[in-house]
Amino acid sequence: MTTETLVRELRAELADGGLRGSFLVRDLASGQELGIEPDRVFPIASVVKVPLAAVTLERIRRGELDGAARLEVEPGGVTTPGPIGLTRFRHPARVAVDDLVYLSTSLSDGAAADALFGLTPPAEVGRMLDEWGVHGIAVRHPMSDLVDTPAERFGSGDVDLAHSLAIGAGTEGQGHRLAQLDVTRANAASARALLDLLQALWTPSKIDPSVAADVRDLMGHNVLRHRLTPDFASDAAKWSSKTGTLLNLRHEAGVVEHADGRAYGVVALTESRVPAVVQPEAEVLMSRVARQLRDHLRAA
Repeated sequence: MTTETLVRELRAELADGGLRGSFLVRDLASGQELGIEPDRVFPIASVVKVPLAAVTLERIRRGELDGAARLEVEPGGVTTPGPIGLTRFRHPARVAVDDLVYLSTSLSDGAAADALFGLTPPAEVGRMLDEWGVHGIAVRHPMSDLVDTPAERFGSGDVDLAHSLAIGAGTEGQGHRLAQLDVTRANAASARALLDLLQALWTPSKIDPSVAADVRDLMGHNVLRHRLTPDFASDAAKWSSKTGTLLNLRHEAGVVEHADGRAYGVVALTESRVPAVVQPEAEVLMSRVARQLRDHLRAA
């Protein structure tokens, strides 16, 4: 099958499944890549925790932060998104900065991430990315901003209405009535920009190698493995990644490292036109599309 035919068929599959996405797969050694709308920008939700972790660890390396310093973290409650970690605590906790990085990245703990944003504001994260030569990732707000959506205002039986609003209130220029879904106001990036960050972490030049190794380890211990993991992890392949989810957005960015030494960066950013919270078929579809792009690139 030609590359053009494959991409056309995968676009059709995504459309039939109610998805639109920005996909990119890259051979990290050769730089060869294959994608679908790889430069389309999406709000990235929790994927922003990867650059947050990298910048925090770099500041620790420089001596600007103390990884052993303990911060008082208030319980997350409903003010910070996430079903696990400090977000679910009912009492204040004292947690070391190093451990907050682990909770934020490997467990996608929003309360831990916001504690880190308190040390390194979004603008500083963006400045450091530019210093590393990683462009196109806009870091504008903490994780707590992600819970101020209609999903938190409707009752549990009406969450589909929030998804309907998310689907229908956007503009052709990717503006949106909801700030969290507006690419000019949200934390946002394209698949290409995120893959450039993965490239910088897996083949570091400007990023300190020890910092890059620590971020790779954190992503390798990601506990949220329901999305792309089934198509990329095996006894002969290691999958390291970070997911992101908000209303009708489902994302994952990661690297698959094969036993033969080849490594591929994979980014899948998707938005659904189906007004439903639980969509396992969307997870399966986006994973299958990403896998077919990787398989085609590997066989080229």
